[in-house]
Amino acid sequence: MINIYKTSEVNRLEKVDYADAGCWIAVTEPSSQEIKTLIDQYGLDTDFIKSSLDDEETSRVEREDDQTLIIVDTPESELREDDTVVYYTTPLAIIIKDSMIFTITLRKNTVIDDLLKGRIRGVTTAHRTKFVLQLMLRASAIYLLYLRQIDKASNSIEQHLHEATKNQEIIQLLELQKSLVYLSTSLKSNETSLNKILRGRVIKLYEDDQDLLEDVLIENKQAIEMSTIYSSILTSTMEAFSSVINNNMNRVMWRLTVMTIILAVPTIIYSFYGMNTSDLPIPQTWFPTLISIIAVVIVAVVLSKSKSMRK
Repeated sequence: MINIYKTSEVNRLEKVDYADAGCWIAVTEPSSQEIKTLIDQYGLDTDFIKSSLDDEETSRVEREDDQTLIIVDTPESELREDDTVVYYTTPLAIIIKDSMIFTITLRKNTVIDDLLKGRIRGVTTAHRTKFVLQLMLRASAIYLLYLRQIDKASNSIEQHLHEATKNQEIIQLLELQKSLVYLSTSLKSNETSLNKILRGRVIKLYEDDQDLLEDVLIENKQAIEMSTIYSSILTSTMEAFSSVINNNMNRVMWRLTVMTIILAVPTIIYSFYGMNTSDLPIPQTWFPTLISIIAVVIVAVVLSKSKSMRK
């Protein structure tokens, strides 16, 4: 799908029918025919198009003749059927050619949606550098939002684990830990691209753009620090609960062992009296029952004392 937008005189983003100078062309899930249009009609570089449609493409900045490709890893979230929220990143490709800006995404993108819904203020499609930096700033803000959600989710799961250790909570913690790895890796890749833009060799930076770029770098750095801290906390939490699970398992095994020993005592006594021999004392039903009860009590007392000594 190819949509064309342009900022009106009242600083509102409006959809237009034809592309001209100062337009933003948003491309989402392009078909083969639309890809051909981008190459033939708008003259976009074929390699840039292929890179933009690669879901595994990492954040980078590249310039070729009169075109500049900027790929930014943007955060996304997904609610699964088991009510587990997973976080991942998807590339957002930005191509600057002449006086127009192209954004290409393989699927629906949160940053682009926020832009279309008016959640990014002061956007002007004619100011290409500022437009790109505002997209990157919004991506950093979403990173911070998702990191806070991960922190809240991990705290909530931790409270449930205090009450009862279940596989579902452990799996949710693992998913959050995996999400943090994805977010952290993408943030570091974005930082490399931002530093390359900061040097001013890829796109021209004006004075206002320098301030905006510094804000993006600060937000990105803060997100990296938060992801590192939350990842360390989650790792420590997983290790702690692993120890708790092992301790609980030892307690269960101890109880089963005690029950096995206690149940074995009457079995041994009755086995002796079940033999075809007349040498056993008082071969009557009540006597082995009495001996079994006394033996079970003695064994239980001994085991309880040994457990208290181990504590």
